[in-house]
Amino acid sequence: MALQTSAEAPVAVGKLSLLIGEWIGRLGAVWVEGQITQLNRRSRGSWVYLTLRDPAQEVSVNVVCPPDVFERVGDAVTQGSRVVVHAKPSWYAPRGTLSLRAAQLRPVGVGELLVRLEALKRTLGAEGLFDADRKRPLPFLPHRIGLVTGRASDAERDVLRNAAIRWPAVRFEVRQVAVQGAKAVSQVVEAVRELDARPEVDLIIVARGGGGLEDLLPFSDEELVRAVAACRTPLVSAIGHERDSPLLDLVADLRASTPTDAAKRTVPDVGEELERVRALRERARRVLLGWLDREERGLAEIRRRPVLADPHTVLERREAEVTELLGRSRRTLGHRLDRAEDDLAHTRARVVALSPAATLERGYAVLQREDGAVVRTPRETAVGERLRARVAGGEFAVCVRADADETEARAEADEGAGAEVGHEAGGGVGGGA
Repeated sequence: MALQTSAEAPVAVGKLSLLIGEWIGRLGAVWVEGQITQLNRRSRGSWVYLTLRDPAQEVSVNVVCPPDVFERVGDAVTQGSRVVVHAKPSWYAPRGTLSLRAAQLRPVGVGELLVRLEALKRTLGAEGLFDADRKRPLPFLPHRIGLVTGRASDAERDVLRNAAIRWPAVRFEVRQVAVQGAKAVSQVVEAVRELDARPEVDLIIVARGGGGLEDLLPFSDEELVRAVAACRTPLVSAIGHERDSPLLDLVADLRASTPTDAAKRTVPDVGEELERVRALRERARRVLLGWLDREERGLAEIRRRPVLADPHTVLERREAEVTELLGRSRRTLGHRLDRAEDDLAHTRARVVALSPAATLERGYAVLQREDGAVVRTPRETAVGERLRARVAGGEFAVCVRADADETEARAEADEGAGAEVGHEAGGGVGGGA
């Protein structure tokens, strides 16, 4: 129903704003197309405020976009992009402003392609195809390089010419394929797999000149990206110009900004390498000469030492020490021999003095029976018994001749003279019978 008002019965602003809000709240969600003229986002995860404009009618409307809705399109939506918004009208009563609250946000044209590429990029990135640890180092000097490029293209000429200038001995296996259009993906994938299967190919370069987003779409195809990820041979991506960045650049082992840059980064410059070799040789020569100078100075310093300046001095000193030690050893040995000789003489004199022979020399005799037993007392003999008498000069036989009285007298005489009879080792000593 229409609101009944008059100059005498006007409606308050607040009530009017609430009534407008109630009426707008009954409206359903609509799809709106327009161009983003303003885009305000304070931080990641915060609400995004857009101004959607119709360039033909020069009419604008504010759009409030929740953060999760805006994140779905990612970087594909920027200021100036054309988008389609599914939104519900919303009235802010305190200020009396109309805006649209977005539930979906879709880019139009190129933006839609970017959204699809961004989604594919996130999917492949989550699988680890773009990880840095999967990148393989390029060979320092590839002997044979596989080149996948367009037929009779400037990219092919740039790579071959610059590579030949830098290192004339390098060889190429060129595969000319379609680099745009419906057949581009299948032909590039087939060429990459064929070159990867050849063991003599050390490196693969995929090169193409610049172009629009649609022209470079084959090099962001999922099939091609997965085929490159499965390659065992290091691969270099040289697609478009510096500003172009297809998904092939992310999965390749090296991204070159242009085909010319690919040739420079994969083939060493022979002049630079020769200069590097010359510099290294010069550096090695300086290091060697410096080492020889140090060793020569050290040798001269050592030769100035007394021990090497006059080596005979050390020998003469050692000779004197040896002579002195030899004299001391001879004197010590002579003294020891003299003392040993004196000790031997004293021992010999004692032995001679205590020996039975010395006793015999004084006139004593030793009587023995025929069996060798020594006669110690007269009672041990019998009349007529033959004995041997041993004196200092030798031996002779004796015979016992005496009666009993004489035997007793002799025994008494023997007992009285017992102190004069000595016993030596090995036998007894007695008077003659």
